[in-house]
Amino acid sequence: MANQPHLLVDEGDLHEVALIPGNPDRVDRIADHCDESESVARNREYRVVNAGYEGVDLTICSTGIGCPSAAIAVEELHNVGVETVIRVGTCGGLQTDVEIGDMVVATGSAKAEGTSKRYESGTYPAVPDYGTLSALVDAAEANEERAASDGTTEGTSGGAGSRVHVGPIVSDDAYYNESDEYVADWEAAGLLAVEMEASAVFSLARRRGMNAGAICTVDGNLIAGTQKGADSEEELPEKARNNVGRAIDIALDAVASL
Repeated sequence: MANQPHLLVDEGDLHEVALIPGNPDRVDRIADHCDESESVARNREYRVVNAGYEGVDLTICSTGIGCPSAAIAVEELHNVGVETVIRVGTCGGLQTDVEIGDMVVATGSAKAEGTSKRYESGTYPAVPDYGTLSALVDAAEANEERAASDGTTEGTSGGAGSRVHVGPIVSDDAYYNESDEYVADWEAAGLLAVEMEASAVFSLARRRGMNAGAICTVDGNLIAGTQKGADSEEELPEKARNNVGRAIDIALDAVASL
């Protein structure tokens, strides 16, 4: 019987590096970018797959929505030997130049959520480790250079609505209570985007001696008043859906380099 009650995995079942999207359906999308994959477990919001990419073994594990479920995933991944977790998610832009379809590599996340504060003071930093952050930035730059050399400017950081931004974000746990006052304060602070998991992932990884990073595709802009799902039957706008694939490629290239 698996000794982790939510992920339903045991020690030795998974690999040392895990990509952790929120959406369980994105596990399949990431697996499609890999050379091979095999389902390991599925329970509630958690879907776990082992895969291989360019000769490197990795695990893909969904975390569901929000810091509480993400913290459970990180704790149980740590318990079975995972050493590095990289969030591959979506976010809402908080600056006018952070457009739908852009990507954000987080250098840290403000704790506008309650989960990490059950572990430590809100004054403690929620930041990725330098190695994982550098791998994501380097992979993003290499991805852009390859696209430029191929002449495919759309979908590169030089194309409209498809840049990679590097900087601080905020993790919030009240999706429908992001008031104008909150948004204005986040914008004034220079935060690039808001999402719902990174601060807990970063904080838990640091406390458990793990490495962590995050890359998120922008699916709306709170300054412009756009929100995912507002103008379509799809959850994500088309440009965001397309560039989720690019964020996946960047994350996988970062894994291969670690």
